Amino acid sequence: MQPTQLQAFLSVLQTGSVTQSAEHLHLTQPAISKRLKLLETELGVALFEQHGRRLHPTPAARLLQPMAEQLLRDMQRIRQTLSHSQTELSGTLRIGTSHHIGLHYLPATLRQFVQQHAQVTLDVHFVDSEQAHQAVLAGELDIAFLTLPPQTHPLRHPDLQYQSLWPESLHCVAASFHPLSQVSSLSMDTLVKQPLLLPAAHTFTTQMTLDYFARQHLKPIAQMSSNALEAIRMMVSIGLGWSVLPDCLITEELTKLPLPIPLNRQLGMAWHSVYSQSLATQTLISTFQGNSK
Repeated sequence: MQPTQLQAFLSVLQTGSVTQSAEHLHLTQPAISKRLKLLETELGVALFEQHGRRLHPTPAARLLQPMAEQLLRDMQRIRQTLSHSQTELSGTLRIGTSHHIGLHYLPATLRQFVQQHAQVTLDVHFVDSEQAHQAVLAGELDIAFLTLPPQTHPLRHPDLQYQSLWPESLHCVAASFHPLSQVSSLSMDTLVKQPLLLPAAHTFTTQMTLDYFARQHLKPIAQMSSNALEAIRMMVSIGLGWSVLPDCLITEELTKLPLPIPLNRQLGMAWHSVYSQSLATQTLISTFQGNSK
């Protein structure tokens, strides 16, 4: 059972198509089909059935999926562990980042890292902070740059190492023409009667915001949609509601409302503290730690 066979299997399982899997893996369709056939022969089971133009997984394929994913992760860890003894920095570094951090905080330091270590390939994935957190825990990412879960949050895992790099204060904001911006003496009761635009309910930022208002025995009219704060800033700027945003997103179109609230979040990085880190990962961590001082 070869890693290439398992990769082909998981790709077809995800896409339901040999053609799409071939494009994704940069292989020919016959090569994908051959790898699937060899895997089925070795396992002695059929993994897919043809229904129309799509391939549908058999029960055996569903049983194989988590084991195949785990095998590939274990193989990746073996390669990383064996490469740690090498003195030369090389290989692929799998990075996860939220859009906000990727746009506002990563470019300068990543540019420095790439210029100093051109032999390392950066494989950057833009994902939600919560997804990045789970991907590092599962070994699918080497390091993630994300909104850190609060100290007491149940998602915070003892097997992960967290480091804060960029603290952000959040401010109540509305469009300059919004009714909230025109009130001379704004109260919390008035604030919560207007629509509050937030990221999805599962995000750390939204949970922290709603928890704060709940402790004040207030329930804002929360409307949760896009996880991208840049998209929320746009919706606030056209008057669809108010929100809580960091300083770096507050433009001249927006007004800070005169209600300071103690909402602060920590942006930083997380990596697995149990698995050995590659030399590339260690070097990237050290680079960000040095630049944050």
